[in-house]
This record gives sequence, structure tokens and C-alpha cells, in this order.
Amino acid sequence: MTIARKQSKPKKCCVVSCGKSFIPSRIGQAVCSPACAAMDAPRHQEKARKAIDQCERREIKVRKEKLKSRAEHMREAQAAFNEWIRLRDADRPCVSCGRHHEGQYHAGHYRSVGANPELRFEPLNVWKQCAPCNTHLSGNLVNYRISLLQLIGVEQVEWLEGPHEPRKYTVEEIKTIKAEYRAKARELKKGEAA
Repeated sequence: MTIARKQSKPKKCCVVSCGKSFIPSRIGQAVCSPACAAMDAPRHQEKARKAIDQCERREIKVRKEKLKSRAEHMREAQAAFNEWIRLRDADRPCVSCGRHHEGQYHAGHYRSVGANPELRFEPLNVWKQCAPCNTHLSGNLVNYRISLLQLIGVEQVEWLEGPHEPRKYTVEEIKTIKAEYRAKARELKKGEAA
């Protein structure tokens, strides 16, 4: 049994100066001859150059990602988490002093990352805090604790202050945390825009 090949419909050559009608011999053929193809080539050079550049940029990004250290991944994850905290608490005043002001806000940790790295990404441990309280008053912890008692209750504050299992994140876990908090931040930004 032989399969009859469907006859292609005639096309018009895309080279303006030619304009001849031809029957394409392959899918996607836009010109009638090699001579017309040579005349049509410059039209595609910019598009081809952009495609090549995009491929190269993608490859460079992949190589850079492979070269990143665990510390670099941790910094990026912390930045994504901190951004989410600031967005989550955008309508709240500073957790320590209770003021709204036009200055810079941080994602202030109640239990510091240095002393309790296992609470680094715990949302109950991190709240929006003004730069003066976080930087110049070392977190203004007495007032921070009073606010936390009102926000999350005695039980949760005692849990934060209690002992915790040490935690060493793997690079894959850090990447997952970074992706999760970037996605959460995007959702909050969408909510603001709506």
C-alpha cells in the first residue's frame, strides 16, 4: 500500500523584488530559490543574533548558578524571606517602637540569626522593624517581646525562647526556601496591585 503525498499549495516568494509563485519542497520554505534565500537572509540576522545571545545568557546563568557557594544561596534565600516579611507586615507599624514613619524598614529577628540559626526562616520570629530599632537599639528587644506577646501570645513567645533542634540547611533546601518566599512575595505584590 502506497501513501499518496499531499500536493503542497503554491506560495508567493517572500522576497519583494521576486514575488514569483512556487510550490514549496519542504515545510516552512518561504523563498523560491537559493538566490532569493541569499537576498532574504539579512532580514533574519537580527532575530538569529538575538536568539544566540539569549542562549548564551541562559548558559552563563546556569554556569553561575552551579558556581554559587552555599553562603551565596543562603544570602539570596534570606533576602527573599526578608522581602516577604516586609510585604506581609506592610500595614503594621514597627514591632518594637510601634511607630509608622517614612524611613527604612528591616525584617527584624526577635531571636537573632547568630544565636538561633534554626529560627532564621521562622515567620513568628521575624517582623517588620524600623532601622533605628533594629540597627541602633540592637532590636529593641524589651519592647519587641511586649509586642510579640500581644501579636502571637505567651505560648508562642515561650516556644521561640525555648531550646530548638540545631538545623543545617542543604543547598537544595535553601533553594526551595528561596523559591517559596519569592513566590509568596509575588502573590502579596499581586494583591497590592489589584
